[in-house]
Amino acid sequence: MREENGHGASLTGPCKRISSVRASGAVMLAPPSMAGAIAGPPVVGARCETEPQAVLPGWTPEGLIGMAGMGSRRPSIYPTLLYSDASAAIKQLTEAFGFTELSVYEDEDGSVLHAELAQGSGAVMLGSKGRGGPFDEAMRNAGPCGVYVVVDDADAHHRRAVEHGAEILMPPTDQEYGSRDYMARDVEGNIWSFGTYSPETPTL
Repeated sequence: MREENGHGASLTGPCKRISSVRASGAVMLAPPSMAGAIAGPPVVGARCETEPQAVLPGWTPEGLIGMAGMGSRRPSIYPTLLYSDASAAIKQLTEAFGFTELSVYEDEDGSVLHAELAQGSGAVMLGSKGRGGPFDEAMRNAGPCGVYVVVDDADAHHRRAVEHGAEILMPPTDQEYGSRDYMARDVEGNIWSFGTYSPETPTL
């Protein structure tokens, strides 16, 4: 999927120019074909026609990332957030909340065009505010978002968040429905809940 002006598009907004893609801590120039990797339906990871293994470790011909606990299936729901400082958000989400950086697409000035972060068998997408496009316009006056993330050990996860200075709104608490969870606010006001409650979903 391409925009009429030849630039790529993503769920989090139009990508006027993709200068680099960062995967697993490395920064590499993105070949022209990468511009389409973040367009259309959300995917975990990215497809590239030129040396795909160099772009995202674990890439397969089907364009999947093999993550622990994920098998060969992709998540079907991706919370999607926009930040004024997406780089700071990525830093907090990875360092304080334990997300794994799958890919980060940056403009020439280093601003984040689109990013994909994993936690267990799920993933979130995020981008920078103010880049234009239908999603950015729709989210312009939106309040903070709330996201629930399943973790095996809420207390250990909470300790990590505290060590990295995250604002804790509720300490680890046993809930009457059997979960143990805690609540934190990210650098731009979004509310993240981490707990052991894991709703069962149909196996397709």
